[in-house]
Amino acid sequence: MDISEYIKQLQTFEEYSFSWDELVIACNKTETALKRELSRLVAKKEIMNLRKGFYLIIPPRYSKQEQIPVQLFAEKLFKYLNSNYYLSFYSAAKFHGAGHQQVQREYIMADDKSFPDIKKSSLEIHFFTTSKWPIKNILKKKSDAGIFKISSPALTAVDLIHHQTKLGGINRMLAILEELSEEMTVQDIEDLISWYPHKSTLQRLGFLLEVVLQVEKALYTPVMKYLNTSKYYPVLLSPKSKEKPGAVLNDWKVDINIKLESDL
Repeated sequence: MDISEYIKQLQTFEEYSFSWDELVIACNKTETALKRELSRLVAKKEIMNLRKGFYLIIPPRYSKQEQIPVQLFAEKLFKYLNSNYYLSFYSAAKFHGAGHQQVQREYIMADDKSFPDIKKSSLEIHFFTTSKWPIKNILKKKSDAGIFKISSPALTAVDLIHHQTKLGGINRMLAILEELSEEMTVQDIEDLISWYPHKSTLQRLGFLLEVVLQVEKALYTPVMKYLNTSKYYPVLLSPKSKEKPGAVLNDWKVDINIKLESDL
């Protein structure tokens, strides 16, 4: 079997990616012949070499974009990399209906720091890592290619807030946080505070939910109850390396050190 036939076979099962090892098993050809054929298909933009030993299939319906949606290959990629992952930040937000900003890159949280970002043709993937892997708040969604994992609305929100300086700042994400808050449930929030390690980020979340987004009290009450179980200290809404929080006039002890302006 040649590679083109193998690709057709994969697509009958709605598979959009394959590894070098799978290829060697399926196609009874020499390594040199396989590499030559792969190069030809890459040149024709029918496949993309995403990472060493891992390839994406670009079917005709995606040929104009020269990429396929991340949900069609994320699960298989991370099985290949032997790592945990979930689609995060703006990539997760769009699956929760908070996608008014057409972000041209994908964001993935992984539990391995060794993954460099990917920029291939029009596909751009940024990898982040977290010091404590979520015990809860990772959801499984279904795509044509099977399941993929994303952060829940509450985890998406705290990830955005926690990494705000790398993602364009709070103002850029205010409208998305508002849309995410509409999808959050009390259970989602309670699950989050049962394991989430960054108290300062929870303070910012609670402040934004109550004071800025003015959501139902039931949504932020569990966060305040959790904070009141131990001491918590003033924090800046937008962390700045040379700035320390000043006087705080709210229960969340959040110093509003930036002018809040949603871009919606």
